[in-house]
Amino acid sequence: MNNSSPATERNALWAYALPFAVFMGGLALISLAQSFAPAENAPLWLAEPKYWVFPLQTILCGGLVLWFWKTYAWGASWHILTAVLTGLVVLALWVSPQWLLGAELRREGFNPDIFAGSAALYWGTLALRFVRLVVVVPLLEEIFWRGFLLRYLIKEDFTKVPFGTFSWFSFGMVTVMFGLAHFGPDFLPALLTGAIYNLLAVKTRSLACCVIAHAVTNLGLGIYIMQTGQWGFW
Repeated sequence: MNNSSPATERNALWAYALPFAVFMGGLALISLAQSFAPAENAPLWLAEPKYWVFPLQTILCGGLVLWFWKTYAWGASWHILTAVLTGLVVLALWVSPQWLLGAELRREGFNPDIFAGSAALYWGTLALRFVRLVVVVPLLEEIFWRGFLLRYLIKEDFTKVPFGTFSWFSFGMVTVMFGLAHFGPDFLPALLTGAIYNLLAVKTRSLACCVIAHAVTNLGLGIYIMQTGQWGFW
């Protein structure tokens, strides 16, 4: 029997939702900074704020996840092979519009070559970008989408809902919202991705497996980006 107090419920809500909220705030900060940039000759930090916002997101959001680490119910990770295969399937879906439909190449985006004149700045920027992509984003997104929202849409006190509990309403809503959060050229792949990661949560009942799958997808995507120079996939 779960006798969790209101204070415990609030702490769980902070733990599962705050890292994602801070991450989304960072994306809003990028738009805000760009709105203040003059039309011409804007300094780099205003014209391209992602080059300092992304590292800031990595540090702040990663720190929050570590701070709340013991709060998360990770579940067993025995299905690691399933998680890895799922991540590879999602990777194929994410880049398939180019291979199958001839979608336009994505050359505009976070290009680390802008710092090619300084080896330390280039490799430091690239390292933080991969930490964000492969570690921080899979953790905070799976903690929020599958760990929190997939359960919260079943019952407000989501901590009383076992991870992976199936509901058509929560499954469908999280799928659609995950897609909308990636609205743009990645919208349709994101819809499929949301459904696949949700299904993985239901089948494995393991948040750890969802994080692993997401990390495999993002690692593969990062390698693809570096090989093709399609910075828009970041």
